[in-house]
Amino acid sequence: MRPGITKDMPYHRPIPMTDPARPLGALRLAGGWTWFDRVEVLERGRVPVIVPATDLAGDVLDRLTSPRAFGGLTFDQPRIMGILNVTPDSFSDGGLFYRPEAALMQARQMAAGADILDIGGESTRPGAVDVALDEEISRTAPVIAALREAGLDCPVSIDTRKAGVADAALAAGAGIVNDVSALQFDPGMAAVLAKTGAPVILMHAQGDPATMQAAPIYDDVLLDVFDFLQARVALAVASGIPRGRIAVDPGIGFGKTLQHNLALLNRLGLFHDLGLPVLLGASRKRFIGTIGAEADAVRRMPGSLAVALSGVAQGMQMIRVHDVDETRQALSLWQAVTRGQSE
Repeated sequence: MRPGITKDMPYHRPIPMTDPARPLGALRLAGGWTWFDRVEVLERGRVPVIVPATDLAGDVLDRLTSPRAFGGLTFDQPRIMGILNVTPDSFSDGGLFYRPEAALMQARQMAAGADILDIGGESTRPGAVDVALDEEISRTAPVIAALREAGLDCPVSIDTRKAGVADAALAAGAGIVNDVSALQFDPGMAAVLAKTGAPVILMHAQGDPATMQAAPIYDDVLLDVFDFLQARVALAVASGIPRGRIAVDPGIGFGKTLQHNLALLNRLGLFHDLGLPVLLGASRKRFIGTIGAEADAVRRMPGSLAVALSGVAQGMQMIRVHDVDETRQALSLWQAVTRGQSE
């Protein structure tokens, strides 16, 4: 539950639509590609109700309709974040891009279809252990510097929980920090962000990677995750990070069972009520393998595409994926079919 807020405080989930038959008065969701004219109002301990969007207070409508921007990107269309793990032990691509030359080649290929490259030097798979600060810096900062020296101008985010790693990556040419701990792991992270002015993605996780899948429990996973992100955003703002430099991520697979993940994915639109860009990162996750009967993470691309397009249909502004080319193709087709025309 959100600190200091009573149980009957309502949450607002716009019901996103892409149908071409759009009613008069329907509202554009977050300045994006979906519209809504109804909202599901949720409260703890009460049955959800659906109300016309016109019944909502002005501040709620402002949160749900205001156009989003982040890290130099606008979100009139969904953006693809390509995953580049320079680690020996990530769950699906560990070791593949550990060498700097392999990482640089992969980054160049991904940049053709990705709007952002997310570079990480520490695995956060279930059961992973912490990587020493100097080791994580040595894995990531040289790769980012090499990308910039090679003339790659695609936005780059550093996937790290550590202030020192973030600082080194930003100095090397990264422009965004993707913190899976939402500023909880390293008390110095907020100061680095405030000092550099770098945008940050705050992600929900219950526990750390070593223990997060050990029987995670929630009162209501959807509302609990929302409350957590709202509280972390408030802390970030109080630490000197403007709201315009913050995005959020519900953290699919981080301290969540299969049913928790599905509950979040089913009502992702709730996170628009934070009034911030939302990132969805579900690519190749274990629940996709469980439902799709595929033990090999590399072979979970079809299921990952299905989840990504479901998120896009709910207005998610950023989709974090391993399979950039395939996601770009799927997204291009989804947009063309939704619009009834190609660009």
